[in-house]
Amino acid sequence: MSQTSVQQEVAVTAEETKSLDVLDQLMKPDVQQSLTVLVDSLPKLAEMVTLMTKAYDFAQGIATDKVLINEFAHGIGEFVKPVQDKAKGIAAAAIEAGERTQADTGATVGLFAMLKMLKDPEVQKTLRFAQAFLNVLAERKNEK
Repeated sequence: MSQTSVQQEVAVTAEETKSLDVLDQLMKPDVQQSLTVLVDSLPKLAEMVTLMTKAYDFAQGIATDKVLINEFAHGIGEFVKPVQDKAKGIAAAAIEAGERTQADTGATVGLFAMLKMLKDPEVQKTLRFAQAFLNVLAERKNEK
């Protein structure tokens, strides 16, 4: 016999063995019961696969849409820019206040200077905010 015919016989024998193994598996009652459940569930499975495919296609479309990505990035940038500018302004004011404090080391703040400061509208606004903030914290603490 030639080597090719021997290889063909071995391949046929291997396929027959696999077929017998599959048939042996299909003859088991628990496998037959599982197949029955699977066949009964096929309409639901098909519907789920269809929905998942649509969701995947939608997500893929969004992920690869350059225009949408650029618009989203631009929108986020427009939202963040005012906050960023305000934070920079507050940081600059804090730095300047720190520098002024370092430069003016000789002056002490006495009782009359504090009373005079209480008339400043910005001080009043800050004190009202601090009072409201502390009230909110106290209310939340009492709720727990």
